[in-house]
Amino acid sequence: MRAPTAVIQVKPGIGDVIWHLPFVRAIAASSPGGRVAFLAPPTSGALDLLGAEPCIADILYFEHAGSELRRGVNLIRLVRLLRRQHFRRIWILDRTVRPALAAWLAAIPERIGLGLGSQQHFITNRGIDRAHFHDEPIGWLTALMAAMQVPVPTREPDLPVASEVLLEIDARFAAAPRPWIVLGIAASHPDKDWPDAHWAQFAGLLRQRTQGSIFLIGGPRNAARAQALIAQTPGAALINACDLQLMQSVALLRRADLFVGPNSGPLNLAAASGTDAFGLFGNTPVLTYSRYIHAIVPEGGVSPDGMGRITPAEVLEKIAFYLAASGTSSTA
Repeated sequence: MRAPTAVIQVKPGIGDVIWHLPFVRAIAASSPGGRVAFLAPPTSGALDLLGAEPCIADILYFEHAGSELRRGVNLIRLVRLLRRQHFRRIWILDRTVRPALAAWLAAIPERIGLGLGSQQHFITNRGIDRAHFHDEPIGWLTALMAAMQVPVPTREPDLPVASEVLLEIDARFAAAPRPWIVLGIAASHPDKDWPDAHWAQFAGLLRQRTQGSIFLIGGPRNAARAQALIAQTPGAALINACDLQLMQSVALLRRADLFVGPNSGPLNLAAASGTDAFGLFGNTPVLTYSRYIHAIVPEGGVSPDGMGRITPAEVLEKIAFYLAASGTSSTA
């Protein structure tokens, strides 16, 4: 049986699915049947990420970005998709206009949105106060939930992972000594990445400070980069795990003791796995939705060149306590 309520989020990233999840759960809990359909762009990886999420009845992909012509075509396709589903209610979790317009054109009776800007003409609720216009997106949704009287018990994503995937990771890396430290060497944009020279220096320092295992994740596109880091630095085991599929990476993060990486998808996945995650926020706002995210910001604050100003020595100093607490830190 299809859920009568849909939730649509337009942001394209894996991390975007993660921080939206507590709000989606809250909406589902207040909806008939306790479940919702979730609509997102294909780049979000939602089909993989939310496969074990009990509040999600269905996951539907739609395209949102592109040229003006492409956006027009995507709008028509979204209207057709929404009409086929016969939703009674839809939540639009962004201030953009096109999803609200598509819901209106699809004749969905109840259209709940932020109502900031032109979107207000296509929703059925009052929206949130315009004073929130320049808030971060999490601020928008917090205000929307309050306005709609939908309680959000926690903002921790706590992403579920299928037990068979966890067992697969346990078996694959059974011989790897503890602690398990995961480095996320991928970023959604080059400006958010850490320079290769910094990664090499940090990996070298870290390999001398732990007797455990250091895993490198970042998907197939970063496999060669990971192999170069392994070749450049001696010390503790450095494992190229860039061949892991998305949920295998999540399982590894759930089993890990520590994560370090830039503000990107793997950082959010680590936090959603309940693993202490040290995020490098050189040129982006600090994420504050999870207690597991520990921000590392360059001296003087974020700036366009901020990632380069976060030094490997500073990062190592920030995580030193966690290395010592693991009981396997080395001063060699």
